[in-house]
Amino acid sequence: MSLSAPGFPHEAVRERARTGTAAVFPDVSTYGTTLYGAGEAVTGDALDAAALVPPVFVPERLEKLIDLAREPLHSDVDLTTDVGGFASALPVYLSAFGSTQVASVDLGVAASAQAGALGVPMVVGENIVPVSGYGRLDDAGGRSLLARITAYADAAPDGLGGVVVQQSTEDADAEVWNLVYSDPAARPLLESGRLGFELKVGQGAKPGLGGLTVVAREDATRLADQFAVEPVFGRDGPLLRSASPGTFTEEILRQQIRLMRNNFPRARVWVKLPPGRDIGAATRVAWAAGADSVTVDGAQGGSGWAPRAFLAGVGLPLAECLSRIGTPQGCLLVSGRIWEGLRAVKCLAAGARAVGLGRAALLAVETDAQAGLRRLVEALTLEARLLVSALGKYRPAALTREDLWWPGEVTAAEPVPVR
Repeated sequence: MSLSAPGFPHEAVRERARTGTAAVFPDVSTYGTTLYGAGEAVTGDALDAAALVPPVFVPERLEKLIDLAREPLHSDVDLTTDVGGFASALPVYLSAFGSTQVASVDLGVAASAQAGALGVPMVVGENIVPVSGYGRLDDAGGRSLLARITAYADAAPDGLGGVVVQQSTEDADAEVWNLVYSDPAARPLLESGRLGFELKVGQGAKPGLGGLTVVAREDATRLADQFAVEPVFGRDGPLLRSASPGTFTEEILRQQIRLMRNNFPRARVWVKLPPGRDIGAATRVAWAAGADSVTVDGAQGGSGWAPRAFLAGVGLPLAECLSRIGTPQGCLLVSGRIWEGLRAVKCLAAGARAVGLGRAALLAVETDAQAGLRRLVEALTLEARLLVSALGKYRPAALTREDLWWPGEVTAAEPVPVR
């Protein structure tokens, strides 16, 4: 008897029959050396099909012409932007990446140095201190927070950029923010107003879940008191270590932000949200509580280890997040499959203040540890200037949703003026 049926995932079922719970995740042998998230299976992101629509009449170009006493060019577009309380050379920031082998010593420090030289803010991801050891920033050697902070600060131009240190549930147990806030190595950034902390509520790769990592069996006893440790990958395989995602209500989020502002008054306060169905309400709560910036990952954002089901079909696409947020009430930062100017400018026109480079930044630094990220951003910058100029505007803040046409959107014909 044949069990085959057109369109049925026969091999996927057989894989589960062979390996059981291990099949819930990507191949465990790729853990720590492969970036996840941004899967092609996540569909329905209208940003891909949306188009930028330059107008025929360009009054702002006329204003620029009068100001310059010549016809303006794309090189006259000023991309300097306030990003979450930091002066940035561009409407771009380096997204968080943390402790995995993908973000190894060379990539982490090299990316930090290049982001600093570009004069754009950088977020240092979660879980570095718990994984590399507790104590002062410099206890963990080259993988430490100190190494990344120092590399960034040494390269950053005066007055530009900033470092934002992310904290998750296990980072809170390690008192990471207290560690950074009091460490002499971070003092130059703190005194120049270029240090911030980001509360991580979730990310695009696995909204609703906490940190998931793969650990060796010999580490299980040490970790079992703090985390759930499960034999997911077979009798002799490594173990799955799961952290709590944290519990949030509107009031809890408000109180967390207020505590951050009270405990670290000289640091900027950022909040990172997952692409949840109530994303509009969550951003409004964060801004009303005093967050300097809210970062939103679309379902294509985040590169962490995640179950296949989450990579394939959990979370809202970035375009839908932007739609549910509507007109931002504060600084909105977005990330999710952003690597070039077109998608970046679409996000800016849809309400974002700046866009985050995550996977793209790591790939660029892996390609060239000295200049890969710089070249990637230079290409994005040229495209952004060309696109913003084509829209008849000369600064990102001038972009509006009127500059975007969405699939299926029908606009009534404009009335013909009576002469």
